[in-house]
Amino acid sequence: MKFGIVTDSSCDLPESYTAQEEVTVVSFYVSFDGENYLKEGKEAGITEFYQKMADNPDCYPKTSMPSVQDYIDAFLPVVKKGLPVLCICLTKNFSGSMQSAVTAKEEVEEEFPQAKIEVVNSQLVTALQGLFVKEAVKLRNQDADLETAVEALKKIRHTGQIFFTTKDLKYLEHGGRIGKAACLAGSMLNIKPILRFCNAELGSTELCRGRKKSLHKIIEKFLDYIEKEKIDLNEYTLVTGVGLMVPEFETFQEDLRKSLKEKGYHIETWETMQIGATIGVHTGPYPMGLGILKKCEINVIQKYL
Repeated sequence: MKFGIVTDSSCDLPESYTAQEEVTVVSFYVSFDGENYLKEGKEAGITEFYQKMADNPDCYPKTSMPSVQDYIDAFLPVVKKGLPVLCICLTKNFSGSMQSAVTAKEEVEEEFPQAKIEVVNSQLVTALQGLFVKEAVKLRNQDADLETAVEALKKIRHTGQIFFTTKDLKYLEHGGRIGKAACLAGSMLNIKPILRFCNAELGSTELCRGRKKSLHKIIEKFLDYIEKEKIDLNEYTLVTGVGLMVPEFETFQEDLRKSLKEKGYHIETWETMQIGATIGVHTGPYPMGLGILKKCEINVIQKYL
């Protein structure tokens, strides 16, 4: 191992994976009352977080970014082993987590002049950030050095795309994503937003009436995108994501499988992740969608070995 990996909990990777691959996760904080904050994924479980939202529809939880000290505590064990650190953060367009990491890097490198810490803006969120971290792990496990890994990772971060929807507009309204009038009208008409994340920005592509239609629409939007851009899915990792696990998620995945097959894409399995609280506070308990991120090219990895 030529470097250690640190990331924030917006990556939404399960603890079983991060423990096995020795990835240190710095938690965001979650609060339901604005006063008591718990560490996401450690003190506040994600399923419990969504269930509490579902059981208390007038409750709007908040998240708070990791502190500088949180990152210092994550960096020091790696630095003291004499290893460089690769720190991968949630897109800085969504949070100040990266700034906390940069400040922590400066403080650690001042105390330990031999330390080498590279803080990378993933330009991604949730499951895509998780896939990005997994690509970093593959590079590290193939014995790439820190500089090689950073160069290879920066070449793929712009390829991330997410298409998703959510059940209730009020969380988007509460977070300032849509206006109050639009939220009220949308709720009365059972309107669901079709949302897309790309180029480090979140935007709405269109509105759709009804949950079932909205789930079909995001698959349609995804297929339109890969056809228009002539995406070779063999070069990408596909991932589906869900908030509170519900039966319709299995239906959604089966619809995706059938739609891919009809278009000539023979993909039977893919990554599945639970969307974490960092995004969940803005979507409510029922976000659902899919995304892709390009894999680091094998020849790029081998070039530097």
